[in-house]
Order: sequence, then C-alpha cells, then structure tokens
Amino acid sequence: MGYQWCYPERETYRTLMRGLCEDGRLTEATHLLHSMFWRVSQKGCGADVSIYRTLLEALCDNGEVEEAVEVLETVLRKGLKAPRKYYKQLDFGHFHLKDEAGISQAKVLINEALMRGGFPSSDGYRAIAIDFYSERRIADGDKVLEVMHRKGFKSSLRIYEAKVAALFAAGKVDEAVDVVEREMMANNCVPTIKLHNIVIKGLCDLKESAWAVRYFEKISRQVCCVPDKETYEYLVDGLCCDGKYMEASRILEKMLINSYWPGDEIYNKLIRGLCLIGKPYKAVMWLEEMISQAKIPEVSVWCSLVSSVCLGRQQSNIWTFNALSG
Repeated sequence: MGYQWCYPERETYRTLMRGLCEDGRLTEATHLLHSMFWRVSQKGCGADVSIYRTLLEALCDNGEVEEAVEVLETVLRKGLKAPRKYYKQLDFGHFHLKDEAGISQAKVLINEALMRGGFPSSDGYRAIAIDFYSERRIADGDKVLEVMHRKGFKSSLRIYEAKVAALFAAGKVDEAVDVVEREMMANNCVPTIKLHNIVIKGLCDLKESAWAVRYFEKISRQVCCVPDKETYEYLVDGLCCDGKYMEASRILEKMLINSYWPGDEIYNKLIRGLCLIGKPYKAVMWLEEMISQAKIPEVSVWCSLVSSVCLGRQQSNIWTFNALSG
C-alpha cells in the first residue's frame, strides 16, 4: 500500500488484528502490531489501545500470558510512549498463569496497565470503553467511564451509543433508557437522532413496540430532534412484528407525510399483516401506494390479498377483488 502513497488507517489495523486473533494466528498478529509502531507519532496514540488490547487478551486466552506481558511492555514503551515507571514495574509473578482464574486476573492487570500507562488524551479511554461495551462487558465499560470522568475527560456520544446498544443486547431495557434520559443529561451530553434510533430499535427488538411509540412521540416534540427514515422504519417493522398492523399503518402515514420513503420489505410486511387481520381495503391502499413508487410487491403479498378476499364474507372484499382485477 505504501508504494501507492496509500497507508493503512486505524480501522484497517483493527479489522486485521481482530481477524488474525479470531483465527488463532497470533504470531502474524504480533508482527502486525510491530508494523504499527512506525506509524505512531512521537507522542503515542491513545486511540490505538483497543487494537493492542485485542492481541494482548488473545494471547492470554491462548495461555501465552508471559508473551502477553512482553508485548505489553513493548506497547507501553513504543506504542503509548508511557513513562518508564509504567513498564518497569509490571509484576505478574504472584498469579497462577496456567489456570483460568490466574489468566482472568492477568487480563485485568493488563487492562489496568493500558489505562494507567499511556493516555495522552481522552481518545484512549473512549476507545477502550467502546471496546468493552461492544463486547457486552458493561461493568468493565462503566469502570473506564468512571475513571474517565474522574480524570476530567468528557464522555462522547459514541461511548453512549455503544453502552445503550450493549444494555439492550443484555435485555436491560430500563437501564438503557435511563442512560439517555438521565445519565447523559447529568453529563451535559445531548442525544442525537442516531442514539434515539438505537433506543427505538432496541425496544422493538425486545417486543416493546408500544414503549417505542411513546418514546418516538416524546422525542418528536423536542426541539432540534427530527425523526429520520430509520426511525420510522424501525417503528413500523417493530409494530408489524408485534402484530400491531393498524398502528404500523398510522406510523407509515406519518413517514410519507414527512417525505421519507420506506423500503420494499416494509410495505410487504405491512400489507401481509393487514390481510391477516381482515383489513384488505387498507392493504390495497398500501399496495397502490407501493406500486405508485415503482416498487414491486412480493408474490406472498398477492397471495395474502387473494386469500383475504376468498375467505372474507363482507362487501368490502368484493371491492378489493375488483380493485385487484382492474
């Protein structure tokens, strides 16, 4: 890449490192780590700490704790430009490094050494906190956040996005919503529509679509918080998954009024659902809207409409049949 004046960036190293470690190619991962150092500035780069940690934990998990300690010393010296005292006083001798408990303790000490040894700015704290939350290690992420605040650094939106997503993945709905409505406000961090979308999607994924609608209506009344296409699509999809097709139809109408156009699957799912609950007239209206946008309904949509007509006994079904025939 260098011959073309094109150099790998942090995300490239991160992706490669994770891939090599997941495949168990730790020797190659170690070589990749050393190749990073010539790209690091003289002051070190705190945001790279998440890449270093990926290799260090992989070595520990593979039982190579002594090798991890050697790599850690190199990271502190060359990667993070830590003061000498931080990599001359590492002591893992009192751990039983061959059993699971000892390895876990060693990993904790390694993470503490990374946090203590070389953050010239808040970038490193943010990187490792996001890593922990992405790995669903919520308690560890919270500890980093606590240290970060104690050091006088502000949290970022990306940290809260990762934390809220992790809480929803763990099924902790109340805690996730509380982060947005209380914790962020206490730390003077204003949620964006991207973060609100994470909340709405999380609620819908956990079959809390009614709560998601209330949350949507609340944020819609806030100044400078405008729902976007993803907001509406998450809501409509969540309501359909919960069998609340008429409410989904209402939200979809709002979406179109605000000039957002849903994807094919949203229409297909809603039309099938309306047929399922005996609302073929409403289903045909959405079918016409779908076709007017040059979208092609799935075969299953036509089957649902025909079945709804054939099984029905009301006059509206005759109108539906005529509409389909015309």
